Amino acid sequence: MATFAAVVDRGGFTAAARELGVSKSVVSKQVSALEARLGTRLLNRTTRRLSPTEAGIAFYERAARIVAEAEAAEHAVNDLADAPRGRLRVSAPMSFGIRQLGPALAAFGRDHPDVRVELALTDRFVDLVDEGFDVAVRIGTLKSSSLIARRLCPVELVLCAAPAYLAAAPRIEAPGDLVAHTCLVDTLRERPNVWQFTGPDGAAHTVSVEAAATANNGDVLARMAAAGGGVAYLPDFIVADLVAAGRLTRLLPDYRRTGAAVHIVYPAVRHLPAKVRVFVDGMVREFQRGNGAA
Repeated sequence: MATFAAVVDRGGFTAAARELGVSKSVVSKQVSALEARLGTRLLNRTTRRLSPTEAGIAFYERAARIVAEAEAAEHAVNDLADAPRGRLRVSAPMSFGIRQLGPALAAFGRDHPDVRVELALTDRFVDLVDEGFDVAVRIGTLKSSSLIARRLCPVELVLCAAPAYLAAAPRIEAPGDLVAHTCLVDTLRERPNVWQFTGPDGAAHTVSVEAAATANNGDVLARMAAAGGGVAYLPDFIVADLVAAGRLTRLLPDYRRTGAAVHIVYPAVRHLPAKVRVFVDGMVREFQRGNGAA
């Protein structure tokens, strides 16, 4: 269709071939194939000139519009690929999104006003491709997948409880002492009741705790712990402000659980949209500067 439109526009096969960057024989064969498929002659050919038939004129008027629309669509896609603009769907965990993403998203919005970020906060594991997300923020050890991952910041689990709870409870001097305590358990973990620590000598310690209460959100558990509800083992970005305010006391500081991290992930595609590229780079830059981290 584009070849036929070029022939009519340029008044011949030779000029059309030059514009399209192909040989004259290729243009002739494509037009002949088009006529055969339509079952009618589109061009009157003589040794001196070439002109469209009545059917050719009718077909050209529609074909030219379609070709123009196709070219406009291609330009639009190229513009999106070359410049960051359009809708960007982002999935992030609830507590991390509320507590940590705000400053980084604000900085990104100032730098890229043509990108409209749509943030969906959920602690559910989302399938980026099936659910139409461009990027996702994930916490913990990443499973092997076809996604590309960029590290945003480290995460440390903090064992803590309210001073009022500790005043009335047995002393906690080692991880094994937790079996005698009221524990608040995060069900989003792969093994919620199994709490793991690395001791000051580098040795691993594993404790199976009895859950007095469970929740699938760390902020809820942190508030329960601050109200004297028991011992919690939660990410530092959730409890840092409560510890700083004295509402929670950090326990066993020499027994740490580190090594996990927050990553931003996106599908491995051959042509990464500019909006995804600049967003990922922007988030990494902001968190490395400390503008989004706890």
